[in-house]
Amino acid sequence: MSLSNQNIVILGGKGMLGTDLVEAFNEKNIDVQVFDLAEFDITNFIQLEEKIKNADIVINCAAYTNVDGAESEKELAYKVNAEAIGRLGEIARNNDIWVLHISTDFVFDGKGEKSYTETDSPNPISEYGRTKYEGEKLLAQSGCKYCIMRVQWTYGKAGNNFVSKLIHRAKTNDTVNVVDDQIGSPTATTEVSQTICKLMGKKPTGLFHFASSGYVSRYEIAKFIFDKLSMNVNLLPCKTSDYVTPAARPLNSRFDCTKITELLGEKIESWQTVLERYLNNL
Repeated sequence: MSLSNQNIVILGGKGMLGTDLVEAFNEKNIDVQVFDLAEFDITNFIQLEEKIKNADIVINCAAYTNVDGAESEKELAYKVNAEAIGRLGEIARNNDIWVLHISTDFVFDGKGEKSYTETDSPNPISEYGRTKYEGEKLLAQSGCKYCIMRVQWTYGKAGNNFVSKLIHRAKTNDTVNVVDDQIGSPTATTEVSQTICKLMGKKPTGLFHFASSGYVSRYEIAKFIFDKLSMNVNLLPCKTSDYVTPAARPLNSRFDCTKITELLGEKIESWQTVLERYLNNL
């Protein structure tokens, strides 16, 4: 069955990833149903079942993503990121729905320098990471047909993110301090969206890591952005330990994306290529 003949539902479709995902489907002339706050609440299980029970595919982008806020709003973060995902899985199992759920690098503690594979054991160091990991487990335990796609360091035109914050800070401050001990891959939501579209044609089950190719520190990302945009700013490196935040951040967010590249049969573009394309379109 082609995607155009299937009932596709996107939960959290008005966020940063959801916006680009809807656009990607529109470009392919594929109709999707989009549900998000304030009209839709994933923690309202009656509403959740009503919206997805007739779907063939559900893509869940809905999440509590305030990393620091989750430390003080543990119950809310758990309801959105874990409890609701378990219920989503149960509804999907009962209605033969394939679920693609978005997760995060925050399920890992970020210790060491090796790239994380899908078989590495999570060990979250924040409430946000813990609730996202709990959501993964509950979805797997539900017995539905599911695919979990972990992404990291995402940026896009529709949301507030590391890239947009950097540009704003550079416009309003002469000096910008950026940590140089957090390593990962800045990943555009446009690329995540295109990859989701490709996965849907295969409907794989299990866990997959996806990030742009190559690894870089947040400081080097800032340097790349300011150079490409010819922004005159005094950029200074610092350490994560210099900042006291409610939630701990993993220092190592390197993903090994071999599994997803082998499944799709194509290479992932470098973070430099994708980020430069994004900056050129600002």
